[in-house]
Amino acid sequence: MIKKVPMPAQKIPGDLPGELIDQFGRKVDYIRLSITDRCDFRCVYCMAEDMTFLPRDEVLSLEECARLVKIFVSLGVTKVRITGGEPLVRKNALWLFNEIGHLENLNELVLTTNGSQLEKQAQDLKNAGVKRINISVDSLDSQRFKSITRTGDLDKVLKGIQAAKRVGFENIKLNSVLMRGINDDEALPLLEFAIKHAIDISFIEEMPLGEVNHTRESTFVSNADTLKLLQSKYTLTPSTHNSGGPARYWQVAGTQTRIGFISPHSHNFCESCNRVRITCKGELFLCLGQEDKVDLMPLLRQHPDDDMPVIRAILNSMSIKPKGHDFDLRRAEPAVIRFMSHTGG
Repeated sequence: MIKKVPMPAQKIPGDLPGELIDQFGRKVDYIRLSITDRCDFRCVYCMAEDMTFLPRDEVLSLEECARLVKIFVSLGVTKVRITGGEPLVRKNALWLFNEIGHLENLNELVLTTNGSQLEKQAQDLKNAGVKRINISVDSLDSQRFKSITRTGDLDKVLKGIQAAKRVGFENIKLNSVLMRGINDDEALPLLEFAIKHAIDISFIEEMPLGEVNHTRESTFVSNADTLKLLQSKYTLTPSTHNSGGPARYWQVAGTQTRIGFISPHSHNFCESCNRVRITCKGELFLCLGQEDKVDLMPLLRQHPDDDMPVIRAILNSMSIKPKGHDFDLRRAEPAVIRFMSHTGG
């Protein structure tokens, strides 16, 4: 039986709220923390082909990452997702998972990964307390996969999925971004793969973040169209399953597989937003599709032994969390210039 690690005592003054409630009454109980902007892939919707990465001193240390997680958990956060870039290319990343994986009051530590390092690290991640893994797979054709990721090896990713299953992860989900004229003919093959391996899959509409070499409108695939296509072959029933994020789920009849749809364009999910994102630079972004942010790194470094300035900044940030994003595919320029890899997957 794994013991939960007690939280370090946080003395929050009585004049401050003990949980994160924004100006619209939404409770924030989920954070996505990027621990690196680096990745061994260069996916076309996430990064430029020739990326300039941050110098080490401009990136949160793993100790600072752990400190932030503990602060957020003390403020009522119950779910933490570790993202990147590719989090598992960060040197000594497993130290962080071990440090936070068994915190008292943290119900779920989850990971988003491209799967390239899973074959080697799956067992250690499970031992550290990771509960769920999301693995990005946009194609099951090795040449197309290489084209979308620019550098990725599909076989390596498939071996990573098998390793995660072998060590006993029961909650594995594929994340797939369909793009018209690129991989939109793979919705059914990707679902069939998920069913065969008894795992879940989510289809994510491409988001207008960062500069790309195509217009988002030209490659956009609506999840409504994808759902209609999948329903032509499978019996799908709406599911009450809730993973704590924006996905709406359908159960594939006669299988263990659920299909999630994350639809920032065709079905705006902002009314129930319960999450914030922290970049590897310590920037607290209140919305993926807006520029509202609070810089936490200076506070962490100016007050190494006092969490209160950080706690106050986080609590105050709830007053600037926007009502929602303003994604518009018809705009010539992206909604937000920063790449997805900057904010965290």
